[in-house]
Amino acid sequence: MLALTSIWTTILLAAAVALGPLATDMYLPALPSMGASLSAGTGEVQLTLSIYMAGLALAQLVCGPLADRFGRKPIMIGGFVLFAIASVGCALATNVETLILCRFLQALGGSAGPVLGRAAIRDIYTPREAARIMAILASIMALAPAVAPGIGGLLLTGFGWEAIFLLLGAYALVMAVVVAFGIPEPMAPANRQSLRPGRLWKNYRAIAVDRSFLGYTLTNALVFSGLFAFLSGSSFVLIDFLGVRAEYFGFYFASMVAGYIGGNLTAVRLGRHLLPDQILHRGLGICVLGGSTMAALALGEVFYVSAVMVPQALFMVGVGMVLPQTMAGALANFPTMAGSASALFGSVQMTLAALVGMAVGHLHTGSSLVMAVVIAACAIAALVTYHTLVQRYPAPGFEPEVAVQN
Repeated sequence: MLALTSIWTTILLAAAVALGPLATDMYLPALPSMGASLSAGTGEVQLTLSIYMAGLALAQLVCGPLADRFGRKPIMIGGFVLFAIASVGCALATNVETLILCRFLQALGGSAGPVLGRAAIRDIYTPREAARIMAILASIMALAPAVAPGIGGLLLTGFGWEAIFLLLGAYALVMAVVVAFGIPEPMAPANRQSLRPGRLWKNYRAIAVDRSFLGYTLTNALVFSGLFAFLSGSSFVLIDFLGVRAEYFGFYFASMVAGYIGGNLTAVRLGRHLLPDQILHRGLGICVLGGSTMAALALGEVFYVSAVMVPQALFMVGVGMVLPQTMAGALANFPTMAGSASALFGSVQMTLAALVGMAVGHLHTGSSLVMAVVIAACAIAALVTYHTLVQRYPAPGFEPEVAVQN
């Protein structure tokens, strides 16, 4: 077993959490082909993406309390096994309804990775340290969406879209073994919580009414929804509208991921000199700039791949700076029930993202306009939420006076 504070533990946690982006990004190039194969429309195919996010939102509310009671490892292992079984179901689906059902089951198992990865970091580190570690974790984890669409495109052209889900299932089984034998249980026995309904309700209520938690969570969810708007619409915009070949989709997608990694690394570097709040504010400004630029180009009917991908890469620099700070800030008040806090955080994030994704699919007109306007609107709403909640109710350990004392 590795030491909890080892960089290898962080890398393995990142690999476990990466199952989430792999499950959404790897099959993006296949969405148009899946629609044709299953005789499904754009909205129905995009629903397989939104239903996954909705399943994550629901499952995390159960996964978090179970992990607070029994520990992080057993719940994570069980989730990966369920994900693997559901992935086989996706590969065998012969109609879009079956695929949607299996994607929902995938989400029930896949929820264990993100919610318990965040909780484990909070178990191991203080809030300010957690912000830095989550930025490092996010940088490592970003390798998944960097390579996933490219791998998906190659599998699509070589073996068909079903092979994508078989590979996802195999990855989940490998991660179950890795977590079982490579990572120690990060949760202290003294922090185990009861599963009595009254206790669960009390815990969730205490978390939900915490204004600091609400501020960081909503800011995160809005920025993440802007990212999900791109995930939901990008394959149809780039492949169907702008003529990008499916096997090359991953290369264009990689420019977005490069922006995200750049934002993560910037956050790590700035974290040595600036407060998390200062990093967060700068990141939100970059998100607004990137989203607004894409929307302005679309409104001006400038329809080129570069008019989508360059502003999106800039938007992702901001996302890479914002997400680690908001994750750490949201969990800062709840060291003894980090699993439940992480679950509620993730549930809000995924619910809003699923709604935004469905809106992009429903309103899609064939061009990049709807996607671009939604991304810009999410970024602006996140900045407004930051000013109205986060600045007024900062997380403990994130305040300027604490930084001065340290």
